[in-house]
Amino acid sequence: MLKRIFTLTSFKIGFFATLVVIVVYFYDPLFFRLVDQKALDMKFKSRGTMQPVNEIAIAAIDEKSFDELGRWPWPRSTQAKLVDILTGYYKVKVIGFDVVFSRADDSDLNTLKTLEGKLERKKIQDKRLTNIIRQEKRRVDHDSRFEKSIKKSGKVVLGYFFFMSSEEMGHKKKEDLDKYIENIIDSNYKLVFYRSREAKEAPFRNAYAVESSIKRLCKVAKGQGYLNYIPDDDGSVRRIPMVIKYQDRLFPSFPLMVIREYLGSKNLILKVAGFGVEEIRLGDALIPTDERGHFLVNYYGPSNTFPHYSFTDIIHKRISPDKLKGKIVLVGSTSVEDLKVTPFDRTFPGVEVHANVISNVLSQQFIVRPDWIKMFGIIIMFLLGIIMSILLPRLKTIYGFGFALFLIPSYFFIDRYLFIHKGLWLTVVYPVVLIVFVYAEVTLFRYMTEEKEKRFIRGAFGQYLSPKVIEQLMDDPEMLKLGGERKVLTAFFSDVAGFSSVSEKLEPEELVELLNDYLTEMSRIILKYEGTVDKYEGDAIIAFFGAPLSMEDHALKACLVSIEMQKRLQTLREKWKEEGMPELFCRIGLNTGPMVVGNMGSKTRMDYTIMGDAVNLASRLEGINKQYHTSILITKETYESTNGGVEARELDVIRVVGKKEPVSIYELLGKKGDIGEKKEKAIKVFNDGLQQYREGKWEEAMDCFQKVLDIDSNDGPSTIYVERCKEFINNQPPDGWDGVFEYQEK
Repeated sequence: MLKRIFTLTSFKIGFFATLVVIVVYFYDPLFFRLVDQKALDMKFKSRGTMQPVNEIAIAAIDEKSFDELGRWPWPRSTQAKLVDILTGYYKVKVIGFDVVFSRADDSDLNTLKTLEGKLERKKIQDKRLTNIIRQEKRRVDHDSRFEKSIKKSGKVVLGYFFFMSSEEMGHKKKEDLDKYIENIIDSNYKLVFYRSREAKEAPFRNAYAVESSIKRLCKVAKGQGYLNYIPDDDGSVRRIPMVIKYQDRLFPSFPLMVIREYLGSKNLILKVAGFGVEEIRLGDALIPTDERGHFLVNYYGPSNTFPHYSFTDIIHKRISPDKLKGKIVLVGSTSVEDLKVTPFDRTFPGVEVHANVISNVLSQQFIVRPDWIKMFGIIIMFLLGIIMSILLPRLKTIYGFGFALFLIPSYFFIDRYLFIHKGLWLTVVYPVVLIVFVYAEVTLFRYMTEEKEKRFIRGAFGQYLSPKVIEQLMDDPEMLKLGGERKVLTAFFSDVAGFSSVSEKLEPEELVELLNDYLTEMSRIILKYEGTVDKYEGDAIIAFFGAPLSMEDHALKACLVSIEMQKRLQTLREKWKEEGMPELFCRIGLNTGPMVVGNMGSKTRMDYTIMGDAVNLASRLEGINKQYHTSILITKETYESTNGGVEARELDVIRVVGKKEPVSIYELLGKKGDIGEKKEKAIKVFNDGLQQYREGKWEEAMDCFQKVLDIDSNDGPSTIYVERCKEFINNQPPDGWDGVFEYQEK
């Protein structure tokens, strides 16, 4: 009984793999969390841009404004002018400043006060000068003017900033910031309901210090809210906190305060349970957050999805009033110093993040990840793992792979639907990891314990058949049956020139070592191009291309193999020469045509090989190399099947023993564009000579072939044709001569 329980099965392996992924999901390590966040970004981009509410516009502190109004910061009187114009001329409903005015704008005023003091000390009494100074003091009292504009407007919401740690403060000192506490103390949540005693100890983000606008501006503002974001581990802003705790008080965010004023000072209610935030409600609008009060921003698109109007265009009234009337106008920088990384954009204005949040709440278009999503994900992955663990052992490997492959896009489709239409953010990385991990573990286990037949085939036939054939045999053992099929393939024959004389010079052991070295290197090149080595006959190699795996470019691959073999052999000859061994030269013949390929032999011993006239012709070509002093001969069919992928020259039209039909043969020279200018010139002259030869112009042809030899004295075919031309000059061929050269020997 115990043995049965502890005996591993495919189901148990899949079940264990499922539990491993679920445990990792529960603890959610950083790497997977980052991948999940990137997956969320991809969901946003896949969904595309949505239309936000029409109630929000942005007054952009941009480059155009800098050009016209001067460098930042501008005098507070300029901000006052903006407030006056937005309130009176454009009749906006709320003005939100994504700017903190933490220092008094009194440099000009202090200068005049200093001058006034000097006049008093020197007892200079000039009524006219005193009046001018008094007027100038009123003009440059920018804070006073801004204060009056904010108070008169009654629509301004200011922002402030919490420092969450001492490191964030940089060179600032906490004691210098303590003066700002009283400026924001009244902006906290007024209606907080604790569900229990434990709720008062609920975990929130705790602020270390605060920096707000100056007191006189805060006192007259309609509301204030903090401007903080929560960058994720990769620096992208996907959430903002709707609650931050500071000195035992809970404070709302800037977007919440803007919405509150837009809705007519509706009650802002925070309900807290022992685990954290239970609910945030603004009037009738429910604002979904996690237990720490983090709000997931449903971005509508990249930057400028909301309408941007240049600050300077607004204060110069270049914008039509109907574009801003009755709207929320957020004032903030769109230049480099306030750009954030978001799912849609790496250069996203911070003020537009707030615009997205406000639009989310007003339209009730949220992306949520409720607390129950974690348990839902565990249940889904558990069921998915169980189903895979049951089905995979019962399916063939290819069908199991297809099933796993089907599950991944299916989950993506469901996840995309829930994200776009229901606003749910499900985890993507963990279900995909589970599918891949369970499939891999079950498949590996099956391979190690249940697929002995395949390993037997590999062990029994691996020494005799090509690796590609072995793969097909393992996938389909029925191939071991006798029989063949007719296919168009390229046959390959090679032989070592003068091997008999080479063998006479060596001891048997040396000969075997040399031959093994040669055959190993040549076979490696054939297999590299997915050719099948049929057999070795002494020093000869017989191979073919295009079976058992079908390939459209089998002729080209056979040619490339032949070229690479000759190059490799040249290197080997240098090595053998240094070792005092004979140098080997090989001749190759290729032919493309119909032939029979399959398992030939008996039921007890078989060979995967090729047969047919096309095969025999390749064999003949290998030997005919000797007549033309060439290394590689191919047929016209092979050359044309390469689709111009190699360089070759037409050599002759011949008739071999046993065939009535003449055959056009070509000398394979190299890869396309890889033969050099000298060879190209020689080929052109050779082709002219061949044309003269076929027209019976023996002397003209002989001149051409002689010119080829002047260019390349080792050109074997030209030497042969010079001899033929001399023969035909003395003894004319019979009437009806068709230019075909007949070989009487195999």
